[in-house]
Amino acid sequence: MAARRGARRWALGGLALVGLITLAGGAAARHALARRPAPPSDEAPPRRTAARAATLTTLHTPDTADVRRALEARYAPRVGFTAAEVRRAADTTPGLRIIVALAARRLLVLRDRDTLLRAPVAVGSDTTIAYEGHVWRFRTPRGIRFVRGKQANPVWVPPDWHYVESARESGLRVGRLEYGRPVQLPNGDVLTVRGPVAGLVHPSGVFDTLAEDEEIIFDSTLYIPPLGTRNRRIPGELGRFRLDLGDGYLLHGTRDSASIGKAATHGCVRLRDADVAWLYAHVPRWTPVFIY
Repeated sequence: MAARRGARRWALGGLALVGLITLAGGAAARHALARRPAPPSDEAPPRRTAARAATLTTLHTPDTADVRRALEARYAPRVGFTAAEVRRAADTTPGLRIIVALAARRLLVLRDRDTLLRAPVAVGSDTTIAYEGHVWRFRTPRGIRFVRGKQANPVWVPPDWHYVESARESGLRVGRLEYGRPVQLPNGDVLTVRGPVAGLVHPSGVFDTLAEDEEIIFDSTLYIPPLGTRNRRIPGELGRFRLDLGDGYLLHGTRDSASIGKAATHGCVRLRDADVAWLYAHVPRWTPVFIY
């Protein structure tokens, strides 16, 4: 057992440090990167909003498919470790890093020993939902992840659990709307999907599209729209910015500011809009994120 714990510590600390050293590079590499042409606008160097923020260094990586795949493999999430192991790795890793303390519901951005940002967060609720043989558990997993991408004005594409949860909260049944499988409604209308939208075909043959920003509810049933339709896109739900940590986990903003500081999410780390805007502006891709 002692050997196993030692191996886990080596894997966590050693792999994290190797990846970070590779990411940071030597002085010569940084000097070479500084001479490269300006990066695209979505990877622009951060604005200097404070004296401490001036110490941040953004590494720009060619965004080719081969390089992206290699980086994604190198910086794959590392999970399955205890909170103490992740915290030890976070404390001993140099350079820029994000730390999410789940029990304290707090996010820190550190540069070596300098704290650049301290922000309250909402974390996973640790509740479960079961439907059609699938069980979803809404927890924020411990481990080391990396910022794999950043997006402004993100649009949320809800998973099935969103509709199951909404239906149960409202005392409704759950149905599934699919291409090529129209649903006959009691009033004579037909609920169907045409192209990218859901709508109703009236007995007259006229097709009316449904509101894209509302749930599809008929006859006490909430219907799950197909992936790829505009009815399954919710702008604004994730706030103004999101940082992708892989496997569906995000750092993102919220419409529900009252949830910040609570165990209230479905696994993501939710921040105030001003705080996630700071992360978007100042934290580059492949920055390590330690969650414990």
